[in-house]
Amino acid sequence: MPDFEFRYLLLGGLAIALLIAAITDIRRRQIDNWLTLTIAAGAPLYWWASGMSFMPGIAWQLGLAALTFAVLFAMFALGVMGGGDVKLLTAVALWIAPLWFMRLVIVMSIIGGLLTLAMWIHHRATKRTGRLAIPYGVAIASAGLWALFAQHRALFHLPVNAAGFG
Repeated sequence: MPDFEFRYLLLGGLAIALLIAAITDIRRRQIDNWLTLTIAAGAPLYWWASGMSFMPGIAWQLGLAALTFAVLFAMFALGVMGGGDVKLLTAVALWIAPLWFMRLVIVMSIIGGLLTLAMWIHHRATKRTGRLAIPYGVAIASAGLWALFAQHRALFHLPVNAAGFG
C-alpha cells in the first residue's frame, strides 16, 4: 500500500478546499473552477494513496460522479442549482465512498433546507426584493466535511457511532 501519511495530507487538502468553497460561496455566491478542478484532480492521487483498485473501487467512484453530474446538471438546466454547486458536488463524489455519499446527500439536504429557510426569513424581514440567492456550496461543503470526518473516523480513533450514521 502506498504512503499512508500522504493520504492524510490529501484528506487535509480536501477539507481545506471545502472550507474555501464555502467561504467563497458566502462572499461572492461563486465557487471557482480552479477549486473544483483541484478537488477532482486530487481524487486519483487519493485513490492511489488508499490502494484502491480499479474494479470495483475507482469504477464506482467514477460512476457515482457521472450520476451526480447528470442529476445536478438537470437541476442546473431548470435553474434551481448553480453551476459551481454542480461541479463541487461532482468533484466531492470522486472522494467519498458510495454509501457515505448517499449519507452526505441526506445531510446536505437537511443543511441546505435549514440554510434556505434562514435566508428566506432574513430576506423577508429585511424586505428585500429580487430572487433569493442561496450559497448552497455551504451545505455541500458542510456535509462533505461531515462525511469526510465520519468516513475516516478511524484516523481519529473514534468509536464507531461517534460520527453518526453507524
